[in-house]
Amino acid sequence: MKPEVRNFCDLAHAGYTRKWVTLSVLIGIAAGLGSIVFYWSLTAATQLLLGSVAGYAPPMPIGEGATVFTGVTRPWVLPFLTAAGGLLSGLIIYRFAPEAEGHGTDAAIDAFHNKGGVIRRRVPVVKTVASAITIGSGGSAGREGPTAQIAAGTASALADLFHLSESDRRIAVAVGIGAGIGSIFKAPLGGAILSMEVLYRRDFEYEALLPSFIASVVGYSIFASWSGWAPVFGSGIVPPFSRAPEIISYAILGVVCGLAGIGYGRSFYYLRDLFKSAGIPNWIKPAIGGLMVGVIGVFLPQVLGTSYGWLQFAINGDFIALPVTIMLAVAVLKILTTGLTIGSGGSGGVFAPGLVIGGMTGGVLWNLLHSYPAITPNSPSTFVIVGMMALFGGIAKVPLAVIIMVSEMTMDYTLLIPSMLACSIAYFVTGDNYIYEKQVNVRAESPAHRHEYSVMLLKALKVKEAMVSNVPIISSQSTMDEAANHLKRYDVQAVAVVDGGMLLGIVAKLDAVRCIYQDRPQASVKDIMSTKLVVTHPDESLFDAMSKMIVNHISQLPVVERNNPDQLLGLLALDDVTIIQCTAKAS
Repeated sequence: MKPEVRNFCDLAHAGYTRKWVTLSVLIGIAAGLGSIVFYWSLTAATQLLLGSVAGYAPPMPIGEGATVFTGVTRPWVLPFLTAAGGLLSGLIIYRFAPEAEGHGTDAAIDAFHNKGGVIRRRVPVVKTVASAITIGSGGSAGREGPTAQIAAGTASALADLFHLSESDRRIAVAVGIGAGIGSIFKAPLGGAILSMEVLYRRDFEYEALLPSFIASVVGYSIFASWSGWAPVFGSGIVPPFSRAPEIISYAILGVVCGLAGIGYGRSFYYLRDLFKSAGIPNWIKPAIGGLMVGVIGVFLPQVLGTSYGWLQFAINGDFIALPVTIMLAVAVLKILTTGLTIGSGGSGGVFAPGLVIGGMTGGVLWNLLHSYPAITPNSPSTFVIVGMMALFGGIAKVPLAVIIMVSEMTMDYTLLIPSMLACSIAYFVTGDNYIYEKQVNVRAESPAHRHEYSVMLLKALKVKEAMVSNVPIISSQSTMDEAANHLKRYDVQAVAVVDGGMLLGIVAKLDAVRCIYQDRPQASVKDIMSTKLVVTHPDESLFDAMSKMIVNHISQLPVVERNNPDQLLGLLALDDVTIIQCTAKAS
């Protein structure tokens, strides 16, 4: 390899700009190509399984062909089909990559916080195949989880290829999450913001933002060049927010979506835990969940697959294709079928079902409130779109990203103000409930950042807050036997040697033990004590004091006055500082 090429590929030692511009472009390319492969696989699986086998062609949203519902010619096949899809998916997952089960975004979040950003190479491939089979056979799940884990897994592999640090690998995984989701949903700005927001419930991973901008744009451009540039959903002409009293109805929508979000999250994890506790092999569980979904699908095929086409009908306000009673049934049973599909161990995402549940909830609520025209918008599409944002933004703790993503997915930015209100209310209503259990509250609670915060704590605390003031002292005329007795009696690591109020030296526990072991108990303290003292001061930070101990290979420091270095004030032990540091990391 030529030196110029070798130097360019050496991203581990490159500057910030070259490293992250290069890596972001590569992650974006991987996200775009991964989205194409997954979308094609899912489309092929859906046409083959739901289409050819069951005779059900799910309606598609405007951005993906705008097809209509033509019925289900062989509904009795659905339970067998979804069960078979679950069984095959389970066999693949638990044979090759058990971590690919469930919703992939949570697995990627877990890799960021708890696994140093490490995702096994096989996971993207297994996730692609298993998710295409799960959703293509009728499983109720979305594309977000698979694409997030696919792109994040590829980003992790790229970080290893370039020998990047653990910190850089974590950021690469976060960038991959945003780029993958931004690509498949044609929402690059929302995807970029999601990369830094989805990791926490009340915080942001701001280091991921700028690289995510680049990766999301690259990934989106590649995917849209292949699939088309139209947004996923068309919203037609949505009347803008222009009447102040309407905020009342949007506030009600926020509360209702928050409550529905709680139901979504709790039901999901209840079913997940129920399947986990069942005493049957893991690879069989997705088949059982799939069978139950198929039975529901016989009576309500609207809940099968991604349900994007049905959400498009709701956005259009098409109450002929999607009556209000069906809309309500979809809102309720989509919660159940998603829990059965993914909670049983099937592979798919929770983002798309969340949008569907939120949109249907908004449509139903509009039908209840539209008899109060003073506070309710004229068009049901406004409530459907804002409901999509509010429910998932609240329960996933990503209100900012979802507001932008749904705006991009519908190419409608007229509802930003009411969506801000509804999403904020839904976020607060959901409280401590969540859909991504691997999120942590704030950066300080993440293992990825605990070291940073322990260092910050040591820099903030002063020596005087951790030193021991009552230091046992002996005179220089004492024997080492007397020094050893002091060390044992006071259970300390060192004793100070003081004559006439002046600090002369330190006798460490190790030196005293060595003298006793060598049968020299009567040796004079003044001959053994350390006189070349490294000292600290009460106003010095614990971080600086700890650095002195590490550099000088000592385990304690005498604490003295700056203006009077002979006056002993106390003793600072390395063990005490380490306890403070470990407590900070564990908290």
